[in-house]
Amino acid sequence: MNGIEPPRDCTLCPRLADFRAANGKAYPEFFNGAVPAFGKTDARLLIVGLAPGLKGANRTGRPFTGDWAGDLLFATLLKNGLARGSYDKRVDDGLELAGCAITNAVRCVPPENKPLPAEIKTCRKFLTAQIAAMTKLRVILALGKIAHDSVCDALGARKSLHPFRHGAKYEVGALSLISSYHCSRYNTNTGVLTEAMFDAVVKQAKLAAI
Repeated sequence: MNGIEPPRDCTLCPRLADFRAANGKAYPEFFNGAVPAFGKTDARLLIVGLAPGLKGANRTGRPFTGDWAGDLLFATLLKNGLARGSYDKRVDDGLELAGCAITNAVRCVPPENKPLPAEIKTCRKFLTAQIAAMTKLRVILALGKIAHDSVCDALGARKSLHPFRHGAKYEVGALSLISSYHCSRYNTNTGVLTEAMFDAVVKQAKLAAI
């Protein structure tokens, strides 16, 4: 998705840049950069997560690749025909997306997986540019409240009129916004999100994108 990505060594958020620098010393083999979107701009469905995980996307350089959230996400996409090939937690595993693309509300890994409001706001311009570049886009599936709220802000939708709820669907201009609990290990371990719930919301998003 050329032209709408932050540079790998983005310095717009000093705290995140410093954290990446520290991780670069601790884990020199990691990607340790602003993680670009995965997929093509002609996709009709965009999946938006929170931010790269330290030893997931921050390690591999591909959204959701290498951690539990990715295990569930990519298995569900493969099950629903939104991906082809096999997922092996590596950027060179040959996995291809089919009709969807994946990105994060915040492109750089935050300490404790908790971006600050200012960092979310700063990174939103890349999400906004990505949405604008996807001329065939019909549906955005937001994973978690932070992603949901950032998408609302990117679309100019009032959050008070579009509250985050799992499985909620809103029409925002020409786009449908569907939200899900994030497919994190914490949410699945605590039963907040089951595999069946996640499968259902992905099916809902796929159907809306047709």
